[in-house]
Amino acid sequence: MATGEELVARFVEHLRVERNLSPHSLRAYAADVRELLAHLRALDAPFDPDAVERGAVRAFLAGLKARGLARSSIERRLAGLRTFYRFLRAEGRCRGDPTRQVRSPPRRRPLPRFLRRDEVERLLAAVQEPAGPAPVRDRAVVELLYGAGLRVAEVAGLDPGDLVPGDEGLCVRVRGKGRKERLAPVGRRAAATLEAYLAGERAALVRELAPRPVSAALFLSRRGGRLGVRGLSRVVVAAARRAGLTWVTPHTLRHSFATHLLENGADLRAIQELLGHSSLATTQVYAHVSAAHLVAVYARTFGE
Repeated sequence: MATGEELVARFVEHLRVERNLSPHSLRAYAADVRELLAHLRALDAPFDPDAVERGAVRAFLAGLKARGLARSSIERRLAGLRTFYRFLRAEGRCRGDPTRQVRSPPRRRPLPRFLRRDEVERLLAAVQEPAGPAPVRDRAVVELLYGAGLRVAEVAGLDPGDLVPGDEGLCVRVRGKGRKERLAPVGRRAAATLEAYLAGERAALVRELAPRPVSAALFLSRRGGRLGVRGLSRVVVAAARRAGLTWVTPHTLRHSFATHLLENGADLRAIQELLGHSSLATTQVYAHVSAAHLVAVYARTFGE
């Protein structure tokens, strides 16, 4: 019989081939299963898929709660275990599924926080301050995150060849979740800043580092490597602090992009396409955000 680790390896390979998941998602699924295996080892219980009972899964989840993990984190681990057991059953490696009898509590999804228009302008003004070795790059990062509503990982994966000019303006070819590609339009301000960055700071950095090769990435670090998710996040957080908006993250800009579109009459289906959501249900949260915004405006206008 295969060991637990061997089953995890086969599970991850199945997800990679059949679902084309990103390396980050594959690591998360593997970690979910390995946490259960570690829980069973601590009880001196060898892993046998058919021997794991509902009580063991419940005890595992209760231990996560006792450690202070958020409800969303516990739900994600349960979802990962359910996916693992579906794989085992499909492969004929077990007959039962202890996760099917474990209830997942209803998720109370908080409304995403977003920037007001004046706060967006404050942030953009702050990022224009020459506070770093690559101010034009940093401005392009913030303007692209807001002006195209991209995920920070999507921006990290961009190359100059992903910029697609057209009659209606600039678009970017984005590889989203599940490696799905889409074209996202870029606002005029962000497009102009990107052009200035490519012709200025990025070109100068390539010349400066020559003959050393540099990354093919759109956004480069000072050493010529790809500016990753952490580096991009630092750019946003630094600008937000200068603007007095210490709660802002890259994802806040994506939320703001979607909310402002909806407030200006954009259709939810169109916003779904722009954000790269596979399900409209994910996009519908912005309808609630906009409704909350309208109630607040009404209260300020007609309240006592």
